[in-house]
This record gives sequence, structure tokens and C-alpha cells, in this order.
Amino acid sequence: MTNAYIVDAVRTPRGRGKIGKGALTHIHPQELLAQTLNSLVKRTGVDKRDVEDVVAGCVTQAKDQGADIARMAVLAAGWPDEVTGVALNRFCGSGLQAVNFAAMGVMAGIQHLVVGGGVESMSRVPINAEGANNDGNNDHLRKKVFQVPQGISADLIASIEGFSRQDVDQFAFESQRRAAQAQQANLFKMSLFPVRDPETGEVVLERDEHPRANTTLEGLAQLEPAFVKLGQQVVGFNGETYDQLALQRYPEVQQIEHVHTAGNSSGIVDGAAAVLIASKEYIVAHGLKARARIRAMATVGSEPIIMLTAPAPASRKALSQARMTVSDIDLWEINEAFAAIPLQTMRSLELDPQKVNVNGGAIALGHPLGATGAMLLGMVLDELERRNLTTALITLCIGGGQGIATIIERV
Repeated sequence: MTNAYIVDAVRTPRGRGKIGKGALTHIHPQELLAQTLNSLVKRTGVDKRDVEDVVAGCVTQAKDQGADIARMAVLAAGWPDEVTGVALNRFCGSGLQAVNFAAMGVMAGIQHLVVGGGVESMSRVPINAEGANNDGNNDHLRKKVFQVPQGISADLIASIEGFSRQDVDQFAFESQRRAAQAQQANLFKMSLFPVRDPETGEVVLERDEHPRANTTLEGLAQLEPAFVKLGQQVVGFNGETYDQLALQRYPEVQQIEHVHTAGNSSGIVDGAAAVLIASKEYIVAHGLKARARIRAMATVGSEPIIMLTAPAPASRKALSQARMTVSDIDLWEINEAFAAIPLQTMRSLELDPQKVNVNGGAIALGHPLGATGAMLLGMVLDELERRNLTTALITLCIGGGQGIATIIERV
């Protein structure tokens, strides 16, 4: 098996994911990804004809995001007809899985130049726009495993771990503080490119739109819990609510404390990202310089009702594969789907909080579902270089009870 090298990584700014309120809502998601692809080849100087495949994560593959958005983006970008594209869905881990699949082709020696990334326009194609819910509307499956919405799972994790409302709000405040500080210092500029209107060519967005630099703990404390009414919704075959179904699986919990709000959960945004993966042979033959290599990658399944606890075991599996320990990782990116997730992962792995999400995360910056994993990889690679550090681990929780982790090492 050969090495897979990261040549470069780019992303759009994250735009607010609400029609009429976000700068990217009028840009078709195919165009978001197409501009990302063109920015990637412009920065690296590679020949588009050499790209053997574009692998793109996209969670809600319906409406504007249907019809194999990866292939449509290749065509929208004006790339040669011979360049293929495939869209995948591993829920929130889709963007990182796309990078991993791209790396697998190179590591197997089958391919030499592949793009992995993702896109999500959450304003144009909202969550569950395909009407599939958590389980694809399969009553037979529901009788085996009645999955609850992720917000209920996040509150269940907080209840089991004993994370208070103050704990999750404090984490959210720190995410906003770090993101605001990084944005003020232009730390994101290395990976960012400005999105332009496809018709006029005018720049419509050149910096992340979601962070709220004026966030205070007092303001966060005033927000209402987001999942109380959802938890009381009657959905079970025997008249159970979502909360009751979760508690049936975890009877050691007296009740679910609903601590997550719009302020300590990930933001709904639009955006795209792409990572160029190459073999050593291609890099040498074309005079390129690799920024990092993929050291390890792993996925792990977890119990599907609690759903969001797999980042820690996925990280352990990736570390074992690389013959590394927690202490060998310089920086961590743990997706902030809900504040309890990174808190639980940090506790489980005994991580130093000063090494985790050092420039903020999805609570402040937003979580464009299919693109986030690729964005996190690019963001932490930039930070490794800025700090002259070597290794990073990127991990995300995933719907249905899964986790994904990737370790990168600068070269």
C-alpha cells in the first residue's frame, strides 16, 4: 500500500442557511462545488484532465442536490467530460468520508489524482427534504430500533454524562470566542476563496457569515431548550414519546435534561469544500509539493438511539491503525454538532481542551452537513502549518450511530 498525500484544500465561506438571510442562498449548490473545484486546480496548477474522480459528500440528495451533484458540479465547472464524479451520504461524516475514499483509491495504487470534498446548501435543500427521516420510513426497522432525532440523542448524552446547561453554554461561548478571534486575525484566509455570482462574476461572500462575535454567556442562557416539545411528541407504536423511547433504552437515566439550544448546537449554513489527494508518483512527476499525508482513517458504529458517541472509539481505532496514542496528536477537530458531543469525546479520550477546535467549530462557524468534514481537515491543516506542528485528528459523529476519524501528518 502506498501513501496518499494532501496537495491542497480549499473551501467556500459558510453562508447563513436561511433563504433571504444568507449570501449564498441564491447560488445553486452545483455552482458552489464547481467554484470550489476550479479554485482547487487554480491554486495547485494541476491539469483538470488528470483528475480521475471527484468524490463529494452531500447529505440531502434531493431537489437541487439530486442527480449526482458531484458529476453535475464537474460539468458546471467546465471540466473535461472524461472527469467523473460520485456523490455519497454518510450523514455528517460525508465530507470526511469523501476525502477518505479519495485517499483509498490512491493508497491502493489504482488512482493517482482524486478530489474528495462535499457540499450542502441547507437553505435551498433543508434537512429531511427527501422525506426519509432517520430510518428511511421503514416500519419494520422501527420495530427493531426506533431511532430518535439527533437533538434528543444529544440531550440524552448530556444527561448521562451530567453536563449541565452551564457546561454546554460555556463550551458554545468558547467556540464563538475562538472563531471570532481567528476571523479577526484572518486565520481562515489560507483555505478560503470568494464565492462569485455565476451570472455577473461579482463577489457575493468572502468570509464566514455565521459567527456571532457579540455572543455572551448571559445571552446564551436566555435561549429556550430546542428539543423539549420534540421530546414530548408521541411517535411510538405503543404511544411512547421520543423521550420515553430513549429512556426505555437507557433506564439508568431518570429523565432527559434538555440542555441544547440554538446557541449551543451547530449552525445551519451553506458551503462547499474540496481536498486534492495525489500519489507520490504524481507529485514527483509534476513538481508538486505535498502539504500532508493521510496516516490513518476509521469508522465505528455505535448504539443507534444514543447515536452520537462514536467519535471517541473511531479516534481510538484510527490511532491504533497508525500505531499512535492520544498524546501523539498535536491538534484535534471534533465536530460541534451539539456541545455535548465534543465534551463527551474530550472526557472519554482525556484530551487537553487547548488542543481541540482551537479556532472554534460548527457552533460558531456552522455545519454544512456534506462539506464539514473536508472543511475541518483543511482548517486544521492550515493551523498545523501556522503553529509548526505535525499531526492532527479529525472526527465527526454521524446519524444512525456512527463515527469517523482521520489522522493527517504534515510532510
